[in-house]
Amino acid sequence: MKAIIQNEFGDADVLLHTDMEGPKIGQNEVLIKVAFTSVNYADIKNRLGNKGKVTFPLMLGLDAAGIIEESSAYSPFLKGDRVIAFPKNGSYAEYVVANEELVFKIPDSLSFEQAAAMPTVSILSYILIHEIGQVQKKDTIVIHSAAGGVGSMLVQVAKLLDVQKIIGTVGNLEKGNYVKRLGADIVCTYETFTEEVFHYTNNEGANVIFDSVAGNVTSKSLECLALYGTLVQFGNSSGKAGIFKTSDVHSSCRNIKGFSLGTTRKHNPGRLAPAAEKVLELFNSNQLTLPIAQVFNLKEAAKAHKLVESRNYKGKVLIKM
Repeated sequence: MKAIIQNEFGDADVLLHTDMEGPKIGQNEVLIKVAFTSVNYADIKNRLGNKGKVTFPLMLGLDAAGIIEESSAYSPFLKGDRVIAFPKNGSYAEYVVANEELVFKIPDSLSFEQAAAMPTVSILSYILIHEIGQVQKKDTIVIHSAAGGVGSMLVQVAKLLDVQKIIGTVGNLEKGNYVKRLGADIVCTYETFTEEVFHYTNNEGANVIFDSVAGNVTSKSLECLALYGTLVQFGNSSGKAGIFKTSDVHSSCRNIKGFSLGTTRKHNPGRLAPAAEKVLELFNSNQLTLPIAQVFNLKEAAKAHKLVESRNYKGKVLIKM
C-alpha cells in the first residue's frame, strides 16, 4: 500500500511517500480502506518531535474515514460498512487498523469528506462544551483559535446550545467574518481579548474559557476569568507552557480543567461513543458543518502540513488516498 512515513523529526520535507506492507488485524480490530484523513495540529507536533517518544519509521494521523475491508469474527462491523475511526498506528495510508471501540458507523448520506473532517475536532469539542466546561446558556465564553478546526467546531456547538455570548480569538482579524458566520458574537485578537471580555461582561469576566494555545494566552485568560469560572486547557499550540499560581484559583473559586482526547482514546475509549453518536447526528442533519479548507493527495502530505503550519486557512485540511 501507499503511505506517508518519516524516519526522523524535522520540517515537512521529512514526510516520505512510500510503499509498505499493509497492516494485519488482531482480535477486536478492523481493517479500513481509507478514503480521507485529516491533518490535525497534533500531527505537526508529532512530526517535529514535540509529543514525546516515538518509534521510527513513524506514520502520522489521528483519524480517518473509509470503508471496512476486513473484520474479525463476531464483530459489529461488516465489510463495506462506511465508518470514521481513530486508527492504531497513524492514518496517512491507504489501509489502517483500528480497535472496534474507536470505530463508528456513518450514515450513507454523509460524505466521506465531511466525515473525515469531523472525528477529532467534533468529538473533542462536544466533550469540551458539555462535559468538561459544562457550559450553560447564560454563560459568556471565550474560544481561543476560533478559526481553527477545533475552534470552528467549539463555536458551532456553543451556538447550538444557545450560549448567551460567544467571544472568539484569532491571530488575524481577516478571519473575523468567518468566525462570526459560524456563530461567534465577538471576534478579537490575542492582544486585545482581555479588555474585550471585560467590556462585554461589565467587568465580571468570562464564565468559561477554552484554551488550546497556552503560553501567555493562559495567563491573559486567567486575568479575565470570572469568579467561579472555568479555564479549560486542552493544548499548547504556542509550544510554551501556560503558568498559573494557586492564588489564581482558590480565593476566586475558579477552576482549571485539563482534557486530552488522545489520553481518553488510550485509557477510556468507551467515553467517546456517546459524543460520536451525537455529533454524527448533528452533521447528518446539517446542524453542524465543517468547512474544508483544501484537499491534498497523499503524496502531497508535506504541502498539507505547510498549509496547516502557516495558519493561513479556515476549517479543516484533508488528505485524499
